[in-house]
Amino acid sequence: MRGKKAPKREILLDQKFKNLQVSKFINYLMRRGKKSVAQKIAYDCFEIISNKTKQDALDIFEQAIRNVSPSLEVRGRRIGGANYQIPFPVRPERKFALASRWLIESASNRKGRTMAEKISQEIMDAAQGMGEAYKKKEDVHKMAEANRAFAHFARY
Repeated sequence: MRGKKAPKREILLDQKFKNLQVSKFINYLMRRGKKSVAQKIAYDCFEIISNKTKQDALDIFEQAIRNVSPSLEVRGRRIGGANYQIPFPVRPERKFALASRWLIESASNRKGRTMAEKISQEIMDAAQGMGEAYKKKEDVHKMAEANRAFAHFARY
């Protein structure tokens, strides 16, 4: 690997909740550099969640992220001419990134309604342990469990 490792950028806290996870979620939600649009979608989403559930939207968001975050994932590795799917533990930063990506992706696959409504519904579903994003996490865990026999390849 040539050169220096790129430094991690300092991410500013979001304007409304002063929460780092919310600001990262807004950044994942952003398309084509339009941060104000992403902020409007995210804040509308949190407003919808608090109106529907009569609870704090941040608590439900954090619960959804915890429920969707995977603890194991599989990575392909070529050993002796064969490709093996080897289960690896997921780093905390990657857990949040995967959970956010899965929530946004499964929300955008829903039909009808605005993006804020779709994301709010997906977050509420994930907080209760259901929905597409939660199913995606379960599938990843099943794949890791099925390939547990190859875990010894990860040790070198």
